[in-house]
Amino acid sequence: MEVENREGGLKIEVCYSPALFPYYENRNAVVVVTDILRASSAIVTAFMNGVERIIPVGTLEEAKSYKERGFMVAAERDGIVRDFADFGNSPYNFTPERVKGNQIVYSTTNGTNAIQLASSGSQVLIGAYLNITALADHIKKSGKDLLILCAGWKNKFNLEDTLFAGALSKMVLEDQQFFTICDATLGAMDLYEAAESDMLGYIEKVAQRHRLKKNKLDDVIAYCHEFDRTRLIPVLERSHLVPLPDLI
Repeated sequence: MEVENREGGLKIEVCYSPALFPYYENRNAVVVVTDILRASSAIVTAFMNGVERIIPVGTLEEAKSYKERGFMVAAERDGIVRDFADFGNSPYNFTPERVKGNQIVYSTTNGTNAIQLASSGSQVLIGAYLNITALADHIKKSGKDLLILCAGWKNKFNLEDTLFAGALSKMVLEDQQFFTICDATLGAMDLYEAAESDMLGYIEKVAQRHRLKKNKLDDVIAYCHEFDRTRLIPVLERSHLVPLPDLI
């Protein structure tokens, strides 16, 4: 594992919270936004099941405005679907019968704001365990730095996104052109190494797991930690997400 700076090398950094993003902003980096429980897992699932595009919006007011104009809307706050929305934030909502060929406006507690914040990067991708190997392969070919932005929880650190950041960093660091001298990246990899032998057992301590359980929304925990269900990678193009063309 390469952890020393090398002239001409490509660096990996992890930003644990959107509140810290100004300190990590890198216009030359591929930015991977992750919100494992549940936004990024749901977005990847939607594209697996044929959604045409997703329009991420930061506020419920924007989402409601789109609904009034006839758009299909997925919107939640604190895990609870909003009363005007067609559905909420569970990956299981995004079935082929509901989403194939459709455009969906999407607003969540943490994930969609992080996507909009990341838009200053060279390329913005949506990352989940569901597409992690495809994601790592694409990043290795990109010739660009990697910045992983954890959506966190209301600007606070969370474990589930950090664990994913550690897993992705380890995979990308297998390529010798990449290095890291970022403490956040090293910490994320250490956490992942501590958890990977019993990921679901480790996730039992995660705050968001218990928020979901309280609201009877925790049926997706195992699914959100499944590796490599797809090669599809959602990419931000202007104001909407579409599948990355070269992997379709």
